[in-house]
Amino acid sequence: MARPKRIEFDGAWFHVMNRGSRRVDIFHDTQDRQYFFQLLGEIHALWKVEIHAFSLMDNHYHLLIHTPNSGLSKSMRHLSAQYAMRYNLKYGKDGPLFRGRFKSILVEKGDYLLELIRYIHRNPIEAEICKSLMSHRW
Repeated sequence: MARPKRIEFDGAWFHVMNRGSRRVDIFHDTQDRQYFFQLLGEIHALWKVEIHAFSLMDNHYHLLIHTPNSGLSKSMRHLSAQYAMRYNLKYGKDGPLFRGRFKSILVEKGDYLLELIRYIHRNPIEAEICKSLMSHRW
């Protein structure tokens, strides 16, 4: 059975997340995270995708993305493929890095959007990685 197509349209907001295959770490150091940010810049330049909130944990990430001109699937395919290729080269691995295609939840503007921003930014605190928002750079 084919998987359903994603709902995409101009001006949509999405909570996007993905996790390492078998929950392995996908970020090991500052360079990994900086490269991920570089790729976020690329998808902004190529597809005008806007990143409004983020949290990079060791084995997964959360993004709040606004797509003024649609393009979520293309931009995330670029992000995932480029990051995985560099990760595999750097760490001498092969095969898939992520557990599958990214998960995205369509978000309506309003109160939930504000709660989602809080959730994304507080994710490291809830996971007990840090004690305050200011102490988690990523």
